[in-house]
Amino acid sequence: MKDFIKMVLAVICGVFIAGVICLFLFFGMLGSLAASSKPLLPKSGVLRIDLASLAIGEQTKEANPLEDFDPTSLLTGSKSSGRTIGILDAVQAIDEAAEDPGVKYIYLRPCGNLSGVSALEELRVALDRFRTTSGKPVIAYLESFTTQEYYIASVADKIYLSSNVGVEAGINGIGTQMLFFGDLLKKYGINVQLIRHGKYKSAGETYTRGNSSPENREQYQRMVDSIWETLGDKIAESRGISRADLDALIDGLKLRSPQDCFAYGLVDELVNAEQLEDKLTTMAVLEEYKDIKWMSLPDYAEASKVPSKARKKIAIIYAEGEIVEGSSKGNIAGDRFAALVDKARADSTVKAVVLRVNSPGGSVTASEKIKQALDRLQQDKPLIASYGSMAASGGYWITNNCDKIFSDATTLTGSIGVFGLVPDISKAAKEVAHIGIEAVTSHKHGDMLSMMRPLDASEYNYMLAGIEDVYDRFTTIVSEGRGIPKETVDAIGQGRVWTGADAIGINLVDEIGTLQDALRYAAVAAGDEDLSAWRIVSYPTPPSAMEQYMSLLGGKNDDDNAIIAAFNRLTSPKAYARLDNDIRIR
Repeated sequence: MKDFIKMVLAVICGVFIAGVICLFLFFGMLGSLAASSKPLLPKSGVLRIDLASLAIGEQTKEANPLEDFDPTSLLTGSKSSGRTIGILDAVQAIDEAAEDPGVKYIYLRPCGNLSGVSALEELRVALDRFRTTSGKPVIAYLESFTTQEYYIASVADKIYLSSNVGVEAGINGIGTQMLFFGDLLKKYGINVQLIRHGKYKSAGETYTRGNSSPENREQYQRMVDSIWETLGDKIAESRGISRADLDALIDGLKLRSPQDCFAYGLVDELVNAEQLEDKLTTMAVLEEYKDIKWMSLPDYAEASKVPSKARKKIAIIYAEGEIVEGSSKGNIAGDRFAALVDKARADSTVKAVVLRVNSPGGSVTASEKIKQALDRLQQDKPLIASYGSMAASGGYWITNNCDKIFSDATTLTGSIGVFGLVPDISKAAKEVAHIGIEAVTSHKHGDMLSMMRPLDASEYNYMLAGIEDVYDRFTTIVSEGRGIPKETVDAIGQGRVWTGADAIGINLVDEIGTLQDALRYAAVAAGDEDLSAWRIVSYPTPPSAMEQYMSLLGGKNDDDNAIIAAFNRLTSPKAYARLDNDIRIR
């Protein structure tokens, strides 16, 4: 009887929990639908760009319905702060604000920003253009800041810093950490066998070494230095100081307090909350702070967007994520992406295509499939590449033949190299798990990829030959696409990663420029330089909140595919043209 009661209670609890979840989803969907209506803006106000609650991404996306979901928000009415606005939408909104007499100025709050440095690079260009073309100011307010946050703030006409707190992070330069698990894996009897072409192709070293190779250290140091040169030069130029003086302040740890930042000219004034409100009110030509009408960047972008009636189109195809085989939506899946390219090619109203890339690479097979589709498209209409944060390895494979390549200065690109990984866990199985292993095969090498024994010399050479074939193909298409001798491609290849600022000097990219620059070039290439005469269409369309709900309710989603892809990278015998790195601003 007790067991029966327990079973009934368990069923009741299960139904209750399911009901609560459905209620959360229902109210979440209502909120999303309500939020999807076009926002109403005041006739006059201040455009607010708060990067603490706003990420600048590739495409504008509705918030993930369950990401950081707090059930109490249903009772309190609070909303998740995470929003993503596409860089093109953000830039177009800022350009619109420059011509809009209702926008008095831009208030920029960079603290806690969620965006990558290349996205901020393009945002900063737009903010600088706003200042110079409109004559209206950009005002930045910092509480505490990192190098990345100060970089975007430095574009402002006035930088105010809170006088009430210490500078918790400050400008410390650029940093990254490389993690190596080789010694740990060997300790537990796991031997990861790395087969590669390219002394700089370093992703596999994560699993095979306890520290970096000299070549890997060299390329990372140059990447970090190059990114800092871009950021440091812009900061120094905006604040009217020399790069040498700025570097000396950073190396000398001279920027410890708000008073230090003010004394060395990095901020214009130290203020408390009340003083800041007074300044913002005065600039808005109002009597009281509460009378300021705020316009958030996402709302302004949505409200100011006017659908184009133009028939002729320029298509932006967004290639964001890892290049994988199949048709999944979470990454650049070969079959799905090639179909998108073919769709743009078949649309007679699409006169030019901009391929926007933000990818570290991935599957060689999928990359080649996508490249072939792009080559077919290029026979019919102009194809221009625009690089975001990363266009490396497979990301470079698919784009190097474009008519013109625009790159951000901080983009990571190149990585012309190939590697494969074959783990051997036989020692771990035998000595750690005490599992006996016996292979029964029809041929001598039937179990070479079983992960239950190391490769012998002939098997290693067999795998290496496949890697060499892929590398030869890679260098050949780069040579043909960029008009560079194959020997030169090999010299600047070897798996080495370059920033966009360095890549332009070795002919891997054509011009440092933004996505908007690429669109302007595409308009000219398609026969009408007036970009306003074109309708910009995007492939693929970002999933709506409802589609995200249905994906979650449908069971298997792209996160599952990502996990499977990660496992396959370690276990598949296929060569992956990959780059794994994590450059972060500290």
